[in-house]
Amino acid sequence: MQLPADWWILLVAVLLVGGVLAAGFANRLRLPGLLLFLVLGMVIGDDGLALVSLSDPRVAQIGGTIALLLILYEGGLTTKPGDLRQAALPGSLLATVGVLITAGVVGGGAYLLLDVELLTAFLIGAVVASTDAAAVFAMLRRAPLPRKLASLLEVESGANDPIAIMLTIGLIETWRADPGIGDWVTFALLQLGGGLGVGALAGLAGTWMLMRPNLGPEGAYPVLALGVAGLSYGAAAAVGASGFLAVYVTGLVVGARVPLHRRGIRTFHQGLSSTAEVGLFLMLGVLVFPSQLPSVVVPGLAVVFVLVFVARPIAVLLTLGWLRYRWQELLFTSWVGLRGAVPIVLATFPFVAGHPDGPFIFNMVFFVVLVSAAVQGVSISTVAGWLGLRGESPTTTSVAEDVPIGDINTELIEVRVTPDLHIAGKQLKDITPPHGLITAIMRGKRTLIPTPRTRLRDGDLVIVAIPRQPDASKLVTTWARGE
Repeated sequence: MQLPADWWILLVAVLLVGGVLAAGFANRLRLPGLLLFLVLGMVIGDDGLALVSLSDPRVAQIGGTIALLLILYEGGLTTKPGDLRQAALPGSLLATVGVLITAGVVGGGAYLLLDVELLTAFLIGAVVASTDAAAVFAMLRRAPLPRKLASLLEVESGANDPIAIMLTIGLIETWRADPGIGDWVTFALLQLGGGLGVGALAGLAGTWMLMRPNLGPEGAYPVLALGVAGLSYGAAAAVGASGFLAVYVTGLVVGARVPLHRRGIRTFHQGLSSTAEVGLFLMLGVLVFPSQLPSVVVPGLAVVFVLVFVARPIAVLLTLGWLRYRWQELLFTSWVGLRGAVPIVLATFPFVAGHPDGPFIFNMVFFVVLVSAAVQGVSISTVAGWLGLRGESPTTTSVAEDVPIGDINTELIEVRVTPDLHIAGKQLKDITPPHGLITAIMRGKRTLIPTPRTRLRDGDLVIVAIPRQPDASKLVTTWARGE
């Protein structure tokens, strides 16, 4: 006996496994893996093999909203407090003022170059104004950058979605009604202020709950953290604030203030986020009709030109030009404004709202994202090399699992030994950590119990126990580098 869901489960499993393997192969070729999922979605959709049909954009909007929340929450959870402090000002400027400038310039260019109404032009500008967190995070994994620049791009991509969402929703309401300046100001303050406030309060409440030591099995904590994200979004939406901003802020607070079970929480949500990215791009690929894309090639290329070569550089120059960034960093930041799932999901908003140009906006934005992923996404590493901005892979990463022992919290830090480190090739008796204790060394498939005569080799993974403190990773990094 076969159940109705049997073939669907098999199809989804085949698509997920095949897509992930294809993405891994694409990564070796330095191609954006998410681009393959978009193309795969188009292949299996109505205009391709017709294996899957998705004709209702409302379903895509609901699924896209859930996926974006998972991606934003994971982005907040994995943002390091040190990086956030370093890039708070430039990242927030680029994520707010930069988005407004980009939307305005693209909207003005679309109005001048395309035969569309003014509101439609600015809807296109608002929808494509934000960079995509999923695309940027994936890019940073493929092309490591200097910490200063990577922190800026992470903060920007995680924080700019709510501004673009607010602009898109506001412009749709302008089409439906005729709000005045006061209405826009009230809407913006409620969206931003309410989102920040609700997100912070939900994060603090979630921190209090997640720091309880006896809530149940270890697996309960990641699920509770997911529930906190849902409560944050729901509470913000209930008061008319930005639920997307609230979820991102909640992730920042929980990620920074919950050392207990942090590794399990982050690993769980990284898996959810990756699955959401795959499903989101597959679904959006299924939703589009490739046969309709040729009609938007010429206007789409015009919008891409304005976005990449005019709007983004202007936004970067006006927001970062006075903050002592080198011209190479400004140029690279201008080029790396990757677009991804967020603009496509936002493009469903006017479609679902019944805007007469909704289908045109969706196809236009889909084409813009395809070009951005295919051109900018492929060339990121090359451009970084040309500008001398390739960074080293991170030397240390926190195991992020504090082990409470009575009233003492101990944090475990792992260090991957590389030839350029001060500790490489030295015996432990000569390089004792001043602030901690080496507890184990992973060498290949073996675990070594350290002795004073143990000599560290290239590729060893050194586990250091250190009393929990805000700068624990920094202290271990300084020791490993001999600074």
